[in-house]
Amino acid sequence: MSVQYQQETDEAVEYSEPSAPLPIYTIVLIVGIGCVFVAQLATGLRISADIAGFDKPAFRSGQYWRILTGAALHGSPLHVLMNCYAFYSFGRITEMLSNRAHLAIVFLLAAIGGGVLSLIVMPDGLSVGASGGIVGVVGYLAVYAFRRRQFVSAEFRKSLLINIGIVLAFGLFLMGSVDNAAHIGGLLTGAVYAFIQIPTDEYVDPRSASSVVSVAGLISLGVYLATCAFSILVLLRLV
Repeated sequence: MSVQYQQETDEAVEYSEPSAPLPIYTIVLIVGIGCVFVAQLATGLRISADIAGFDKPAFRSGQYWRILTGAALHGSPLHVLMNCYAFYSFGRITEMLSNRAHLAIVFLLAAIGGGVLSLIVMPDGLSVGASGGIVGVVGYLAVYAFRRRQFVSAEFRKSLLINIGIVLAFGLFLMGSVDNAAHIGGLLTGAVYAFIQIPTDEYVDPRSASSVVSVAGLISLGVYLATCAFSILVLLRLV
């Protein structure tokens, strides 16, 4: 894929196909999720969900941190493995096509957005999992693929739509055990962020990021890692 962007001097600058950088933010976030799951195993999966999961009644009673800690916990080894695999797959693509700062921002906002919709749809439920944030990344990529369609293959766009369909269908099929509202909330949050952030001008490189965005990305990364650390302390009853 060859990408051509325009500089302020109106001179066309040709960029070769972006090489695949080490997906640093993706890996760091997955390590955080993995550390929390180890603490969950030490505590007990069901008990850990009760202690730090996104318990809606507990959230409404003042434990507002649960909307974030719930997005750091998982319900089973298969659950965390599937989420980490999906996150790595889509996260590394995001870090290649866009800027890693946007990955962290989208993931955090989508995790919160998914939690908010879940709270509205299932006000008495208990949820765990980073799926809302991960699906938010998919929503971001979907908008990216269509807004920058001249640089992205039709096969890639089709693949993203299929993945979105599978996630939603999976949630409907397993409605009793999958928080589909969190998926939809995360998807919409990621898509809205993409519509705001991704430039419509085809000559603007979407991989560039201002210092403000870079700092916001670092803050978002730090907030989720702090959430993971706090979750571990809560699960081990150290706070």
